[in-house]
Amino acid sequence: MEKVQKSRETCITVAILLPDRQEDEVSEHLDELEDLIDTAGAEVIARVIQRRDRPDPATFIGRGKAEEITHLAGVHNVQTVVFDDDLTPAQIRNLEKIIDIKILDRSSLIMDIFASHARTREAKTQVELAQYRYLLPRLTRQWTHLSRQVGGIGVRGVGETQLETDRRIINRRISHLQKELDKINLSRKTQRARREQLPRVSIVGYTNAGKSTLFNQLTRGEQKVEDRLFATLDSKISRVTIGQNFPVLFSDTVGFIRKLPHHLVASFRSTLEEALESDLVLLLLDISHPAVEDHETVAREVLADLGVQPESILKVYNKIDRLAQPRASDSVLAVSARTGEGLGHLLDEIQQRLMKYFVEIIYAYPIEDQESIRDCMRRGTVLDVHQEETMTHIKIRQRRDHR
Repeated sequence: MEKVQKSRETCITVAILLPDRQEDEVSEHLDELEDLIDTAGAEVIARVIQRRDRPDPATFIGRGKAEEITHLAGVHNVQTVVFDDDLTPAQIRNLEKIIDIKILDRSSLIMDIFASHARTREAKTQVELAQYRYLLPRLTRQWTHLSRQVGGIGVRGVGETQLETDRRIINRRISHLQKELDKINLSRKTQRARREQLPRVSIVGYTNAGKSTLFNQLTRGEQKVEDRLFATLDSKISRVTIGQNFPVLFSDTVGFIRKLPHHLVASFRSTLEEALESDLVLLLLDISHPAVEDHETVAREVLADLGVQPESILKVYNKIDRLAQPRASDSVLAVSARTGEGLGHLLDEIQQRLMKYFVEIIYAYPIEDQESIRDCMRRGTVLDVHQEETMTHIKIRQRRDHR
């Protein structure tokens, strides 16, 4: 039998051009939206840019433009219309009535991608929580009743509408997921406490900047690497020894993107806080991307929201192998995570930056005081142990603020 290839869902993308925005900027945002749609498994067949003084409160783009999109969708047999901005619940309902096909905004699209990429219990819980928080005020005529999931008998209160029932079930699910996430967060904090004596470095940056590739190069790991947005959701941590006996914990976390949905940031906060708990944050930027400066701005805004101090951020340009003429500068760290170019210089800089948080101390204990010796060895990295007559001398690299 001949294999039939399943056709991809087709979409129209929509954005508005406000007086304070440039057409090139809006077009570039739609390019990124198209990449998101491709990552979600669909394809774009047309894009619509509407010039307006302000968004229309009822339909975002105005009824006339919505009717034009209805005609365009009919001509091309399109299944979905995706807006580059977030829509209000009322705007979604009104657009569904006019266009009569599936309406998505940027946040719902990103959350769909996160849902398809979540692998661990923590990531799945984070994504589901964000989806329900986003969905709660957006219950529309297309919503399928949740009461079927829990059994309809005895669920509905006297005089309660189906919409009210659905909202109550969602609120109950949100409460349950939040409790689950709190348990996971408590476990994560315990794990961080065990690791606190080692220097920690987080790799952060705009999605698809090459964070997982760099993580694999530094750790010889097998973190999933794809040339797609949000290929990595689950943070991964690995111990690496750099220089002369200088162990470091590297972590790779979820990427940033402009207009990252608020509910996702809230749900993934515990994962993103790996950066806040780190001694050094590597801000990785794709030097070959035309919007690299915008990407840096977005990443720094997210880090500032998390409370990461600017002085702990080390900017690193990646993908220099894609440049026809590499940018050479003593003040700029530039690497190729794919080829390994520049990684030696990067590791030297990382060690130099981290050394200011640590001090090397020699402790001396009587040989018979084994309890104190074991406690000392847990304070940091043991560099040397030797005995002289009745004493054991232990050289430790530990945090300067160790209690």
